[in-house]
Amino acid sequence: MYHDPALGTAAKADPRPKSAVSTGTGIAGLAGLFTWVAIARWFGMDGPYSALANVAATALPRVLWSVFVDKVHRNPSTGIDWANPKPWRETLDISITKLAGLWLTWAGIACIYAVGRFYWQGNFQFAMWCLMWAAPALFVLSVPYTLWLDRRMVEPRDGCWALGAWLMGLKEPIDKEAVWNHLKSWGVKMFFTAFMLAIVPPGFGDFVRGDFSRVLSNPVALANWLITFMFLVDVAFATAGYLLALRPLDSHIRTANPYAAGWMAALICYPPFVLMGDNGPLDYHPGTFGEDGWSTWFANYPVLLVAIGTSLVLLTAIYAWATVTFGIRFSNLTNRGVLTNGPYGWSRHPAYLSKNLFWMIATVPFLTTGSWLDAVRSTAIMGIVAAIYYWRARTEERHLRADPSYEEYYQWMERNGLVPRFFRWLSGKTKAEWNLPEAVGPDRD
Repeated sequence: MYHDPALGTAAKADPRPKSAVSTGTGIAGLAGLFTWVAIARWFGMDGPYSALANVAATALPRVLWSVFVDKVHRNPSTGIDWANPKPWRETLDISITKLAGLWLTWAGIACIYAVGRFYWQGNFQFAMWCLMWAAPALFVLSVPYTLWLDRRMVEPRDGCWALGAWLMGLKEPIDKEAVWNHLKSWGVKMFFTAFMLAIVPPGFGDFVRGDFSRVLSNPVALANWLITFMFLVDVAFATAGYLLALRPLDSHIRTANPYAAGWMAALICYPPFVLMGDNGPLDYHPGTFGEDGWSTWFANYPVLLVAIGTSLVLLTAIYAWATVTFGIRFSNLTNRGVLTNGPYGWSRHPAYLSKNLFWMIATVPFLTTGSWLDAVRSTAIMGIVAAIYYWRARTEERHLRADPSYEEYYQWMERNGLVPRFFRWLSGKTKAEWNLPEAVGPDRD
């Protein structure tokens, strides 16, 4: 095999920035997931409790790997000084104030859940059942956890403390920005934790109940079964990510997206605000066969059918891989550490890219059962959906680029990322014409 030494020299001169999450964390989680899924299929455990156990089976190995191998609890970014715990009497008042802010936040979340009729319908009923059972335990455990953590934090007066100080009327300077970041962070957890818990059981049950003999005899059924598994992986990893936002694991939320446009771009992609759902203004399915369009239109072309099915499985695998790469830090609208490995070494937004390509190939919007006007409408709406995800990516970058670590990664990707290089090649422009900054290597100032 021919080896170009120039490529190795370039890589050394412009090394990829370090990722906040190791590859081993994701592999450990996958090992736990594969083990539980195999057990569930063997014993026919396809119910919601088994689906929750699957989330736990992916989470525990990731936590153990993070602590005992990566030793994330020792990272300076935790804000914890393990070697010099303060006497509990010094931090008791701080902890009481913080608990007041935390419980006020939880009370507000409970009110939103109670008032929102949407949360008591369909799959969301299961999410509410989980949270109702978890609430008393969380309330009790929050006391020793807060007392223990505040003794070890370098600066325990955070946004939660500031909210508690405001509630208790303390004559202390209140950092309003910290309070807003606290509320937005918990807003992310409130919205997405309920959503993730709601979709955990359906996909898990569909995969575990899959008829293996039928799947192997039909390429379309096999592709759909594998796609279901990829989404099972994605949902299990993402759900655990929202549940494990903990400072001792260095997986806490540093900042939540401060821009209204960022929240709007994200929330319109999820229920109850989703615009792409059935009969929504951006529903591109009318006149098509939905996500099964590819298997219908190309049913008489077996080679093409296999090729398209394979591409859809690969795209879904990239989507799931992007979530796995987060380890225990998956979350929308937040900065919980910068990823530079896995598919994030190719593109800054591999999940959005693979998801939109999947929809375009699977739905085939330019082929419809209606008129040519339906085809034009479906294709145009699909383009608008892709534009929304581009907008969403840009609003996320606007937030994350305030972090020097992400800015370093951003500039590295502009120089080296597969997707940026592809678009440079497409445009016919050189690096210099794109005004890219030079790499800062060992021989550069």
